[in-house]
Amino acid sequence: MAILSRARRVSAAFVKIADTLVADYDVVDLLHTLVDESVGLLDAAAAGLLLVDPAGDLQVMASTSEKSQLVEVLQLEAGVGPCVDCFRTGAVVAINDIATDGSPWPLFQSAALSQGFASVHAVPMRLRGTTIGALNLFRHATGALSTEDAAIAQAFADVATISLLQERALRESTIVNEQLQRALNSRIVIEQAKGVIAHTANVSIDDAFGLLRSYARSNRQPLSETSQHVVERLITITS
Repeated sequence: MAILSRARRVSAAFVKIADTLVADYDVVDLLHTLVDESVGLLDAAAAGLLLVDPAGDLQVMASTSEKSQLVEVLQLEAGVGPCVDCFRTGAVVAINDIATDGSPWPLFQSAALSQGFASVHAVPMRLRGTTIGALNLFRHATGALSTEDAAIAQAFADVATISLLQERALRESTIVNEQLQRALNSRIVIEQAKGVIAHTANVSIDDAFGLLRSYARSNRQPLSETSQHVVERLITITS
């Protein structure tokens, strides 16, 4: 029964992600759905997603918590880390015990351990020869991710990659760049809106994002549009 239930949950997660793949879909919301579903279904405490921008630089596009976002940002600032290596090589990078196996990346090792993470499993977001980012699963326990969970994580990453590199975008590379740039611009506005809500509603950054996302969905607005309205003080979101 438990196996059947999990199979249904995995199927439902793919349907949920696929539902976003419509004309003018919200890229940022898709990526947040991806990391949320990864944590909800897989043996992970947190998840983060790195995406390459038109200039070739990696950016943190989605995280399930401020803790995982901090670890991702520090990796990018240092220019090294298992998640960065995953993107650069286009191959899975699994660190089963950060305390003993994370020494090649001391800044990452220190940051991850300080946030309570003991292991990480990074899967590339790639299509054929093109790698556009990495999905990173952080765990509180040491040890390898199960074979089943690793396969599901890669499938989630593949779905997200395909959604970003659709055939219409592949026909014209500038479309891909414009889409990714819009997503990056949206991320900045979303971070600003989270700060505004956290201050005005007196809640944590994580709770502020939950309120922001809930408001956008209930009002059927793109997350970036709602965030812009919050930043411009056109709307006020409270708990």
